[in-house]
Amino acid sequence: MHSNEVASTGWDRVGVAVAGLGSMGLGMAASLLRAGADVTGYDPDPNKREDFAALGGKVAVSSVEASRGATLVVSVVVDAGQTEALLFGDEGIATVMAEDGVFISCATMAPDRARRMAARLEATGRHYLDAPVSGGARRAADGSLTILASGTEQAFARAAPALDAMSATLHRLGEAPGEAAAFKMVNQLLAGVHIAAASEAIAFAAREGLDLHRVYEVITASAGNSWMFENRVPHILDGDYRPLSAVDIFVKDLGIVLDMGRASSFPAPLASAALQLFIMTSAAGMGRDDDSSVARLYARIAGLDLSL
Repeated sequence: MHSNEVASTGWDRVGVAVAGLGSMGLGMAASLLRAGADVTGYDPDPNKREDFAALGGKVAVSSVEASRGATLVVSVVVDAGQTEALLFGDEGIATVMAEDGVFISCATMAPDRARRMAARLEATGRHYLDAPVSGGARRAADGSLTILASGTEQAFARAAPALDAMSATLHRLGEAPGEAAAFKMVNQLLAGVHIAAASEAIAFAAREGLDLHRVYEVITASAGNSWMFENRVPHILDGDYRPLSAVDIFVKDLGIVLDMGRASSFPAPLASAALQLFIMTSAAGMGRDDDSSVARLYARIAGLDLSL
C-alpha cells in the first residue's frame, strides 16, 4: 500500500525522527506525517524547524532530543561527513535511539563510507539501512521518491512503513550496506552528465538564434531528450535558479565518482568533464544555486540571454 493508505495503527509504538529538514527532508517528514507517523524533526536552522512545525510536526532543539528512543531515524543530511557526525559526533545519536532501532541513511556517499558507518552502528545493536533517494524536492513532498536501499532483512522489515510513506518505488538492492550507495553513484554520474549536456545544448540553441521554448518542445519529443533536459530546462527558460538541487551537490557527487574510478583504475572522462563544469559554475559564485546554473555559465561565457 502507498503512504496515503497506511493506517495510523501501523505506527503504534513507532517513534520516527527526521534529521535534516531542508528541501528534501521537509518533504519526506511531511509524507511521514500524512501516513500517520509520530514524527519529531530536527534541523540546525530554526527557520526550517518552524516550517515543519507549521505542517503539524513536532520539533526538537537537538538531534539527540529528536532521536532519543526513536525506533526509526531518517537522516537527510548532505553527505557522509554530516552523517558520521550525526551518528558518532560529540552529540551523536547512535546510542540514544531505540535499541534494535533502524537508522535510514539517505545521504549520497561513497560505498566504503556507508559500509564503515554501518559496521560501527550495528556493533551497538542498531541497524543501518543504506537508503539514498532520487526524485527531487517535489517528489519528496508528495511521497513519490525512488529509494535505493540495501540492508538486512530485519532493517527492511522495521523500516517498511517509513519507506512506503516516502516512496513510490523502492529498489531492494541486497543485504550489505554500501550496495545502494554504489547504485546511487551510477545514477549521479548519469544525472550530472545529463545536466551538463542539457545546459550545453540549450546554450548552443541560443547561439544559433533558435526559439528556446520551441527547442524545448521539439527535444522533449525527440530522441535527444533526457529526464534532466525535460526537468531542468524550464528553470533555465524561466530564469529561476532557486536551488531545488544545488550546483555544489554535483561538485560533491561527481567528485565521489572520480575518486571511486581512480581507486579502481576506471576511466570516467565524461564524468570528469561534467565535474569541471560544475566546479567552474561554483567558482563563478553559483554553487548554492540550482544545478541548472551550468547553463548560466555557458551564457556568461558566450554572451547569451537564455530567459527569452
